[in-house]
Amino acid sequence: MADQLPKLSSGSPEKPFPFGKYYLMGLIARGGMAEVYRAISVSDRDQITAIKCMRPQLAKEKRFVEMFIREGKLALLLEYESIVRTLEIGRSEGRYFITMEYISGRDLTQLLRRCQELNKRIPVPHAIYIASRVCRGLHYAHTRTDAEGRLLNIVNRDVSPSNVRLSYDGEVKILDFGIAQAMLKFTSEIGVLKGKFSYMSPEQIRGMPVDARTDIFSTGILLHEMLTTEKLFRGDSEFDLMEKVRSAAVARPSKFNRRVKADLDAIVLRALSREPSDRFQTCEDFADSLEDLLVSYGFQPEELRDFLRQMFPSEYIREKKEVADCLAAQLGDERPELIEEEDEETRLLQMEPEPVTSAPMPIAEEAPPSMVHNKLLVWVILVAAIAIAATAVIILVLRGT
Repeated sequence: MADQLPKLSSGSPEKPFPFGKYYLMGLIARGGMAEVYRAISVSDRDQITAIKCMRPQLAKEKRFVEMFIREGKLALLLEYESIVRTLEIGRSEGRYFITMEYISGRDLTQLLRRCQELNKRIPVPHAIYIASRVCRGLHYAHTRTDAEGRLLNIVNRDVSPSNVRLSYDGEVKILDFGIAQAMLKFTSEIGVLKGKFSYMSPEQIRGMPVDARTDIFSTGILLHEMLTTEKLFRGDSEFDLMEKVRSAAVARPSKFNRRVKADLDAIVLRALSREPSDRFQTCEDFADSLEDLLVSYGFQPEELRDFLRQMFPSEYIREKKEVADCLAAQLGDERPELIEEEDEETRLLQMEPEPVTSAPMPIAEEAPPSMVHNKLLVWVILVAAIAIAATAVIILVLRGT
């Protein structure tokens, strides 16, 4: 059983830990859904990969496993320079995992946090460039077709700072594409979507049908926050936050950053229009507008590389050494034992991906139960308050008579 699995050793360059056909070289990150490790494949010892292992308790949830596998299969089809490549979806020793290309760098959340700590801003052209690369990656996914030419109808639905990876070489890549949708669907069902509402579109918050334009709105949020170094949507409660996203009342970025010009204000506000029909209709259009504007800055991608290394000097040096240590690790000549598990989930791993729907977008999306619960709770409190007030009035009238 998944919950009876022994603890997985994270390994290290000095003591690599065998895991299927890989050697684990150390823990990179740990979250509520998965743990991420540096690893080297036996078949390619000159290339470091990142392995994301699903938490054992989640492996007990059959529906999540199925979503994880099916969305992962779609991610395998996405080979584009602005998307972190998914290399493999598998199961070894009872643990489900995905193997991705390893990107040495930081995510956008970490960069925004560092800017706040140092009281600095992301330079305007850098922010424009990052957003344009995200748009290019999204447009590629939105328009991806299968072998028969059928549109796969892929919509990310989880464009957020933590899912944008910035490499120390100046690359911008969307992380967990495909897997993000499985995570989002499952976390909405178990009511732990906290932190995700801030980057949803109004139609997504309302549980309405969504299409590629929901990702345009979310990318607009990223751009606004990069330009202002401020959270765009905040709320004293989850319900308050959701109401602010629904209304989509957005101030011009130039109100917070005088370096933002009027034409950039217009681009950001168009992407953040409440009605999808008022936004850019494709991420390609959004990217074109940003790149046309970027020309006037004379920006070069190497500037982002230099900026990241300046903002994270010690982290850059430390990670560079860790990567070098992994590549120099002594793995021995023997191959790790690869355990083959023939069961229903393993067969799912071998299935070919199918289009999300045979119909063109938009794609229907159910309202997350946590949202429904919040609405119901508000109505219950409101009705109770009215009932109490009415009772108080009746008592006062009876006493007066």
